Amino acid sequence: MADLPLTGLMGAALLEASGARNTVRHSVRARHTYRGMHTAEHFFQVPLDHFSEAGRRGESVTVFAREYVSTEHSEADAAGLPWLLFLQGGPGGRGNRFPSLGGWSKAAARNFRILMLDQRGTGLSSPIDRNTLPLRGSCEAQARYLTHFRADSIVADAEAIRAALGSAPWTVYGQSYGGFCSLSYLSFAPEGLREVLVTGGLAPLGGSAERVYRATFQRVAARNAEYFAWYPEDRAAVTRIARHLRATEEFLPDGGRLTVERFQMVGSFLGGNTRVDALHHLLEDAFVATPDGDRLSDAFLEQVRGLVSRAANPLYALMHESIYGQSGATDWAAWRVLADFPEFSPDAAEPLLTGEMVYPWYFEQDPALRPLRDVARLLAEKDDWAPLYDPEQLAQNRVPVAAAVYTDDIYVDRDLSLETAASVRGLQVWESGEFHHDGIADDGEAIFGRLLGMARSDGR
Repeated sequence: MADLPLTGLMGAALLEASGARNTVRHSVRARHTYRGMHTAEHFFQVPLDHFSEAGRRGESVTVFAREYVSTEHSEADAAGLPWLLFLQGGPGGRGNRFPSLGGWSKAAARNFRILMLDQRGTGLSSPIDRNTLPLRGSCEAQARYLTHFRADSIVADAEAIRAALGSAPWTVYGQSYGGFCSLSYLSFAPEGLREVLVTGGLAPLGGSAERVYRATFQRVAARNAEYFAWYPEDRAAVTRIARHLRATEEFLPDGGRLTVERFQMVGSFLGGNTRVDALHHLLEDAFVATPDGDRLSDAFLEQVRGLVSRAANPLYALMHESIYGQSGATDWAAWRVLADFPEFSPDAAEPLLTGEMVYPWYFEQDPALRPLRDVARLLAEKDDWAPLYDPEQLAQNRVPVAAAVYTDDIYVDRDLSLETAASVRGLQVWESGEFHHDGIADDGEAIFGRLLGMARSDGR
């Protein structure tokens, strides 16, 4: 075993995970029926470290997943349905909590049992935040712990879970970062897959993180221009807010100061079809008259807090650049690339709004992240990340794969996505300029149906 190359070790570990039915502890703690669906709450105990013999015998973590089945299926029929594993965006995003089946989940529930995974470290899966992480000990120990929370470990969890459920090779649906994880799955455990569907989530297989941000900064700039053409009054509003924040201290409800650079993070709205117009509604609430002159309203500050605080998903900030790390240190790549895009500087006369990038000042200005500053620094400095993909395996892939690539996606660059698509044997691309990164929230039923039809176009 020790003489295998790294990808061989990883693949061997995942094969062992897929045979782990008798070693992974699995329990179902609750079942419910409401609003046209049956749900079951699955808990699994899996190794923290899947990739060494000592690790597989050592510490475990909890992984939670909720099963959704349409009440249109009888109990007997439901038990015979194939599984579809949904991998959520992130990193650091818990699985969706459905109030009812709708959009893509409604379409999928016609033919599948849906398993909605809380990826390790999120939701009910051994959650990580500023309160739980210090249980690991020193900052160095915390950083070592977090190295087990990337796509390779998520895929190993999935294979262990599939074995524990007694499932045949299953369908995986990956949205955004879930698509990145799906590529890791195709690389290291393709025998666990019947077919793979990806929306807005074809990761670059190689190259540095800087390459990603050079592409996405350009897309975010273009999206700013498009937005301000729709709402020209909002160009003045953004500039006014930035000037106000330079001159006046404003504080969010969590006690953190709202700086210009934190305000620019509301550009996260620009990444969607269904959310982009909400940016206009946010900005129109910005100012109110007070005895001390115009100040930012409580309503505005509360909405901004919900957008810029990472209290609910600190893993996003901690692990974001590591999803592109496969050899050298990421070393705050977005922060370094930002210097080449002065229009995004908080000191610009008319600063643009930013996208998904993470910067070191997050860990100084966000109260929820401040205790994790040294851990974040250690992760940024780490220079021996393991590969997340196996290009040789992907080049000989035999699993049907269909992917939606969104032409103007500001989070996952279209050109880099198509480069990856060309490197995966048999991968079929549907490119659309109609949707942005949140396409499945806009018309998920149609998108899911189209991709599933593409994946099964060979008659499977």
